[in-house]
Amino acid sequence: MTNSVRNIVNNPHEMPPKTLIRGATILSMDESIGNMERGDILITGSTITAVGQNLDADGADVIDAANMIAMPGMVDSHRHAWEGQLRRINPNATCLEDYSNATHFSFAKYYRPVDNYVGNLLTALGCIDAGITTVIDNSHNSRTAEHSDAAVEALFDAGIRAIHASGAPVAGDWDKAHWPGNWQRLQEKYFKDNPDSLVTLATMAQLEPELWAEARRLGLPIVTEFFGALMADELGPLHQQGLLGPDNIFNHCTSLPDEGWQILREAGVRVNVCPRSDSHYGIEDGMYAIEAAQRHGINPGFSVDNETSYSTDMFMEMRVAFYLQRVMGMHQRHTCGSKDALTTLPASQLLKSATLYGAYCAGLQDKIGSLTPGKQADLILINANDINLYPSGNTFGALFPKSIQRAKLLIIV
Repeated sequence: MTNSVRNIVNNPHEMPPKTLIRGATILSMDESIGNMERGDILITGSTITAVGQNLDADGADVIDAANMIAMPGMVDSHRHAWEGQLRRINPNATCLEDYSNATHFSFAKYYRPVDNYVGNLLTALGCIDAGITTVIDNSHNSRTAEHSDAAVEALFDAGIRAIHASGAPVAGDWDKAHWPGNWQRLQEKYFKDNPDSLVTLATMAQLEPELWAEARRLGLPIVTEFFGALMADELGPLHQQGLLGPDNIFNHCTSLPDEGWQILREAGVRVNVCPRSDSHYGIEDGMYAIEAAQRHGINPGFSVDNETSYSTDMFMEMRVAFYLQRVMGMHQRHTCGSKDALTTLPASQLLKSATLYGAYCAGLQDKIGSLTPGKQADLILINANDINLYPSGNTFGALFPKSIQRAKLLIIV
């Protein structure tokens, strides 16, 4: 099947169109619906209205999904989209300094607004091509208002669902009068009169209460690069002052002590983890933090972080997560004799981290992340007849060797 993207737009003066996806293998990510060897999905306008077998849909546009796997579009909970044209320039990086030298301290300083546009457009289209239909864009290279506008407009032009988290640059010169007023300017220019937009606004700021206060005045989520061992001591005072809440989104959360996880859970902070980034760049102990998060009742989303050393493929993110967890568990059991060794994560749970839990991290769990009636029809179909999937004896297992380029239909509404 050739790639295509369907953007379904309702005309308020007409009956909403119906689309029936018939005969797919369904991975719903919804426990009340479950999974189906063969099932149908009915979409009315932009909303999933039924998931089941032998659905009746007179007048619907029927998509024959026999030998296809239907699942929610994947969610990348943390991506620096402006770096799109810097893909794989630094494959041998071993630390954050290597990453920063290849981005913040070199190319980033010379980015023009058009470069922000190109980076965001490449990243967004690459996400769509890889079955990632939603991305939280951590935009920490917005040097002027024009840079910010270009980044936002690229997301609109790509047609992806995105949360644009606008943030100040890390190095070089930029218009410092532009911050933090840029957030309100962007809100009024692009989002105030556009409540149904696929692109929404957030802020990007470190542990800076003054900036957080401005973000909250505007009602915007706050995205923070959070490295647990380095920043854990700051959590207690922030929590005591009531400055942590569900509008916080923390990336990484590596090496965070139990006390810190307890604070994040109590405050309702949303979390994503980075299996490849944390290990590739040796961030703190190099191990992504899913086990600690789950032990404290938090199910984090997965994120790619950046593409300067590896690909945009979320299935690869899941595979790395699976094997890192397995290797660390074996090491703890056989070398350290630990009775509390890490357990292997099942494929179904990894897929939830890339879909449903990513939607929670983005604050979009009521709209996307599962094939649930009432949610938006944000889903992908994967061709199970591809030679590297056939035969598909276990649908979850079939997805793990898969790179889905050239084998999908995306429906983003």
